[in-house]
Amino acid sequence: MSVSESSSLWQAAPFAGLLLSIALGPLLLSHFWHANYGKVAIGWSLLAIWFLVEHVGGAAAFREILTTLIDEYVPFILLMFALFTAAGGLLIRFGVAGSVWSNAGLLALGAGLASLIGTTGASMILIRPLIVANQHRPHNAHVVIFFIFLVSNIGGLLLPMGDPPLFLGFLQGVDFFWTLLALWPHFLLSVAVLLLIFVAIDWYLFREPIAAGKIAVHGRFTLHGGFNILLLLLVVVTLIVSGKWHPGVGIDVFGVSIPAEALLRDAVLALIGFLSLAFTKQEIRRANGFDFEPLREVAELFAAIFICIIPVMALLHQGEQGPFGFLIQGLDGPDGKPLPGAYFWVTGLLSAFLDNAPTYLLFFQLAGGDPQILMGDHASILKAISFAAVSMGALTYIGNAPNFMVYAIARKAGIRMPSFLGYMLWSCGFLLPLFGAMTWLFFGKL
Repeated sequence: MSVSESSSLWQAAPFAGLLLSIALGPLLLSHFWHANYGKVAIGWSLLAIWFLVEHVGGAAAFREILTTLIDEYVPFILLMFALFTAAGGLLIRFGVAGSVWSNAGLLALGAGLASLIGTTGASMILIRPLIVANQHRPHNAHVVIFFIFLVSNIGGLLLPMGDPPLFLGFLQGVDFFWTLLALWPHFLLSVAVLLLIFVAIDWYLFREPIAAGKIAVHGRFTLHGGFNILLLLLVVVTLIVSGKWHPGVGIDVFGVSIPAEALLRDAVLALIGFLSLAFTKQEIRRANGFDFEPLREVAELFAAIFICIIPVMALLHQGEQGPFGFLIQGLDGPDGKPLPGAYFWVTGLLSAFLDNAPTYLLFFQLAGGDPQILMGDHASILKAISFAAVSMGALTYIGNAPNFMVYAIARKAGIRMPSFLGYMLWSCGFLLPLFGAMTWLFFGKL
């Protein structure tokens, strides 16, 4: 019996417990959490594994976990390793203090870069310069929060390399430039509205440093460790090649097939990280405050997330016959026609807590799975799925790969970032009204 043949909601309990731990641990038991989050993550992972063994047997559970780790977690953490080390070897200073307009300019620049080099790549390159530019300000957490909104999420909306869900769509047959041509109004409107809100907030909070005379003088743009720019571009090229090159050979590890393109991709990503570590001067990394603690935190927590999410995704794949059937049934109207607004909200809200790439693929398949139809008569459905999977990842720290990394880097740099729930107050307060307006403008009724 496979995981998907069981319909017990208890399978989702470890994932729910892990989410609650991430949300409440730093808030209620801060010292204990930061000293023991790895052990807590292991505990919930073991419970998820136990549930899997109870429902499908040891052999099937082992195969499901190994498949997830090989196909999803290992590429994810190697990508994080490559980007984190290469971006951490870039010492960039824009020569401006963190003023309202310089911050808005950096956010706009990051949103534009995200579709070209990926949300993770743009986030890792720009987060440290943004932090340095705003270190003198007594209120700076909001700058990082809007950075997550714009650079780590919505900015990746226009091209397949921008965010993993769109890359999966490209592999399924969606034209390379379809998202650019179909979603540029959604991108421009979302970015413009959030930048205007940011400018209003930042202007209000900027008055105190001006009054105290704490604004640093402008300097000049400087860049050290430029070798790492080539490594970051190599990451993008590696991902594109691995998505298009399929030689049809590979290896087998305990029954899990690993194709040659995946082996090459993972090897190159690991090599990129080690090359950056070997050839970047240590004084550059010291100036960046670089260490591996943020990456270690992401690696430990996301290992647990990837394991605990297995039964949740299996329950969703059961469709209308599963315990989440009420969600699936709500995707179509009384006349049987798909509702773009429903696809938008269900895809988006699940992407905020689950991995947005498989969530995108699940709803892509539920919408028919034919890219020609989805780009044609059902283009509104594909627009809704694509925009939701990319943008609503901004609702939580775990909704998209770079969110938690940016949070960890900012916190280590001394910025008082909000807790998991505190961040959601910010994100829901600003993003849910925006998404409601976007639904009305582009996707019709629920």
